[in-house]
Amino acid sequence: MNPYVLYASSVAISSLSQILLKKSALKKHDSLVREYVNPYVIIAYGMFFGAVLLAIYALRSMEYKNGPLIESLGFILVLFLSRIFFGEKLTRRKIVGTLCVLVGMVVFYL
Repeated sequence: MNPYVLYASSVAISSLSQILLKKSALKKHDSLVREYVNPYVIIAYGMFFGAVLLAIYALRSMEYKNGPLIESLGFILVLFLSRIFFGEKLTRRKIVGTLCVLVGMVVFYL
């Protein structure tokens, strides 16, 4: 399989796991232990681990210079996933930040 697709999948999995962690953080927990040991947190860290393995496998056969570009897409993906799952508003500040990331991606390739 294409290593760039694998690496982008790794970024997408990481973004989804961040959403799970935020979902857990927004819940009220019975104890401090349950705050850190609950299904959302365990699944999210399992996803992070899988994403790291996938990224390592992908990076073995792709040019390293493309890694930061693909990784930057995670910031944009988390923004949209937060909008979808939590109804977060797209504020001017978030849009400007996203545009800065996109401009940085373009500058990186010049």
